[in-house]
Amino acid sequence: MAAQYAISGTTAKGIAASVERGVAEGVLAPGTALPPVRRLADDLGVSPGTAATAYKELRQRGIVVTRGRGGTVVAPAPAVASRRPPKVPAGVRDLAGGHPDPLLLPELVPPSQLSPRARSHRSAPRLARLEEAVRDWLRPDGVPVEQVTFAHGALDLIGRLLSVELRPGDPVAMEDPGYHHLLDLVTALGLRAIPVAVDDEGVRPDALRAALRAGVRALVCSPRAQNPYGGCFSVARRDALAGLLREEPDILVVENDHASEVAGAPLHTLTAGGLGRWVHVRTVSKFLGADLRWAAAACDPTTLARHDGRMLLTSGWVSHLLQESVHGLLTDDGTRALAAQAGGTYALRRSALLRELREQGIEAHGASGMNVWVPVGDESAVVNGLRSYGWWVAAGARFRLSSGPGVRISVAGLEPAEAARLASDFTVVLGESEATYGG
Repeated sequence: MAAQYAISGTTAKGIAASVERGVAEGVLAPGTALPPVRRLADDLGVSPGTAATAYKELRQRGIVVTRGRGGTVVAPAPAVASRRPPKVPAGVRDLAGGHPDPLLLPELVPPSQLSPRARSHRSAPRLARLEEAVRDWLRPDGVPVEQVTFAHGALDLIGRLLSVELRPGDPVAMEDPGYHHLLDLVTALGLRAIPVAVDDEGVRPDALRAALRAGVRALVCSPRAQNPYGGCFSVARRDALAGLLREEPDILVVENDHASEVAGAPLHTLTAGGLGRWVHVRTVSKFLGADLRWAAAACDPTTLARHDGRMLLTSGWVSHLLQESVHGLLTDDGTRALAAQAGGTYALRRSALLRELREQGIEAHGASGMNVWVPVGDESAVVNGLRSYGWWVAAGARFRLSSGPGVRISVAGLEPAEAARLASDFTVVLGESEATYGG
């Protein structure tokens, strides 16, 4: 534990508050070891039971984790201080952010007017015309659309559902490597992330089978454009996963189709596979813009009732002004054409980098989406090495639970003509890394 910070308190609540304060102030950094229960109790003059209760409260709130013989440590992404990516250094090309190309996004113009007449937003939280537009959007991909709802983005919806469905300590099957904000969210909710390995076709059936045997209560997965690996479900993979999940009808299956229109791959959805509990979440940030904090979801009746019931008690509804803006864009022919152009452009840029890396003998993955995942021996050496050549990529540590190291390269703004230079620089950096760090 950091020597400059002393935990204080004479009650479980006071001890927990002291630890939380140290984490929030950054004195107790992620991974910092906390004293064993008995030693802490002796230091503070309290019973071991009081110290143990404090640690239990901190675990349930996602601030610390217990690693068996490794003791209790500050969580990798504690709920009071979510980890953020490193600041992009000046003078380098940012290929780490995962953001769409601004030139391929529509201009966001709010509706010129919204009727000021009195309305009951809580009794009618969703605009009927946007509901129908969402059904028209999802139906061609095979997603059942009898029940749809809206939220303030995918993380908002997924976090709400997991908090309603599960309790602290419950296990959740999470893609590994997977989207770091989702991994952080699960930790913040006090849930246990069970790693499920992925490949170019998404979640691996053998890994899902093992997670089901471990008693997971939910699965969070991406059917295409998996972040950061890029996998996408094939028909055979979708069918294999659905077969396993049909045997566990009480497990909530959360399908996060975050890239949708610009994924560069067809959707083979689990939601049409006869599952008991399911939700398909689709956002617009990758092709309409990140400022539209809006997501649509189709789900089973029980999930709809639980999500909307909790939302009614909190934010209540998604702004009708925002809904009007989304409806205008989703139904605009020019915007749809721009999204199709963006999807084709990202696919071209992704394919160009994959081709150049493979010609250099470098293993890389990116079957769909806006990212390429490159397994490496030493993430820090590669990130720092590429920085010296003017490239800034994301170290894989933020995305991993138990999978091997790698780096994520976001290709949204990488022109095909630049891919050869990046691949060449990558080859040099890998050679330098092996010479310095042994591979």
